[in-house]
Amino acid sequence: MDAPMQGSRFAFGPFVLDSGAGTLLRNDAPVAVGTRGLMLLAALVGRSGEILGKAELMDAAWPGTAVEEGNLTVQIAQLRKLLGPASGGGEWIATVPRVGYRFTGAVEQLGDARRKPLPLPGKPSIAVLPFVNVGNDPEQDSFADGLTEDLITDLSRIPGLFVIARNSAFAYKGKAMDVRGIAQDLGVRYLLEGSARRAAGRVRINAQLVDAVSGDHLWAERFDRSLDDIFAVQDEVTGKIVEALLGRLGATPPRNRPRSLEAYDLCVRARKLMDDSPQSAREAHLMLTRAVSLDPEYAEPYRWLAMNHWMGWVHSGGPTEASRSVALDLARKAVAIDPNDAGCRWVLAYLLAYARCFAEADAEFAKAIELDPNEADAWAALSDIAVLAGRVEEGLEHIRKAFRLNPFPASWYYLTLGQAQYAAGDYEAAVETLRRDETYRTSSRRFLAASLAQLGRLDEARAEVELFLVGNPQFTTRHWAATEPFRDAGTLEHFVDGYRKAGLPE
Repeated sequence: MDAPMQGSRFAFGPFVLDSGAGTLLRNDAPVAVGTRGLMLLAALVGRSGEILGKAELMDAAWPGTAVEEGNLTVQIAQLRKLLGPASGGGEWIATVPRVGYRFTGAVEQLGDARRKPLPLPGKPSIAVLPFVNVGNDPEQDSFADGLTEDLITDLSRIPGLFVIARNSAFAYKGKAMDVRGIAQDLGVRYLLEGSARRAAGRVRINAQLVDAVSGDHLWAERFDRSLDDIFAVQDEVTGKIVEALLGRLGATPPRNRPRSLEAYDLCVRARKLMDDSPQSAREAHLMLTRAVSLDPEYAEPYRWLAMNHWMGWVHSGGPTEASRSVALDLARKAVAIDPNDAGCRWVLAYLLAYARCFAEADAEFAKAIELDPNEADAWAALSDIAVLAGRVEEGLEHIRKAFRLNPFPASWYYLTLGQAQYAAGDYEAAVETLRRDETYRTSSRRFLAASLAQLGRLDEARAEVELFLVGNPQFTTRHWAATEPFRDAGTLEHFVDGYRKAGLPE
């Protein structure tokens, strides 16, 4: 890369390209793009509007290496797919036949200020980066992901640590990035990175713990074991990290481990499908049902099945009574099998609140957070329930805590934050939150419409209502008010007032 490019930051459309840090952000969230793609994009964006010849571009992306022109074509195609259509339609990167390519978007060069680093917590803070699958078999990818997620869960149950949630850790999957940059983005001091290979009944794992502030390696080890020992290896890795960071081993209650590795694999794959479309909800449902039949004493598939029964209908106007009670039964079963799992506890707590068993729900939430103070999803779910109970300030505090533990969260966090901001009467902030690309485009629009209506921006509110009703044609304010876990008449009235002003059906 040319010297002037080093460390330059460019903004175009919703993107910020930081060639020095090797990152591409879309609306502040990292985009998974390979090193070659980044170097190519940096060359094009750095001379926006100019035609760059193929030889020049190949030299920018593969410095000092002779490569086939086909490699360039592939990289450009991938970049186009990644960037999507340009702001006014059309493409960001135009082909100039037989000559090369030209970047067509309006580019603004930014100063070198990066995302404001998050302040470090008062206790040792760590992120577990996605373990790299070094086998030749892409099928083993989910094994490496499962290992990563399990280590995050194990570490986050240690009271003396601050641990970043899996959603934010996986924002860095497949990216070559500098350790210091990631640690600053996530606001942590320590990173765990590693690789895993699973073949012929054996598993080989390399792991290293890095202090991102000093750059020192605090601990590194290699494990070569039988696949049957995988959970023992996880426990060992967790123990070594805790020892390095806290100097002593805090004993946490044992976790409910699967007896069947196939059931475990199915769970790992199903987790990824949880927040998606109704179609992937059905796919997850099949995987989880199979996992339960393979290993009926393994808690995790019951927990995700409970959410699946709940979520599968969220897209079509809320779960039916039947699926609510099935979900609740499954969540109770998960907690009965593994009372020490915070994830199972908060899912049960959330469903109990919707069943209006408020005292039991509050107790389950408290237990979940006691078991795992780093469980970001529990804080986010608790925010939703607290706001509807009229404890709005508390709700805002919980969702802020969730975002700190999970800076690149799933889309429903934005819906929860927007709801809390609306309840607090901070309509401007709610509009800004709910207009972000990450929110659920369908169900969050009702809160966006209500916020706009309260600001007197009625035309915009009506437009949002129309879009909301396309995805939720059966919606009525009355049914919504009757099924949401409100405990406070004033809060309920405030939401209904916004819905009415926006023109949502009674």
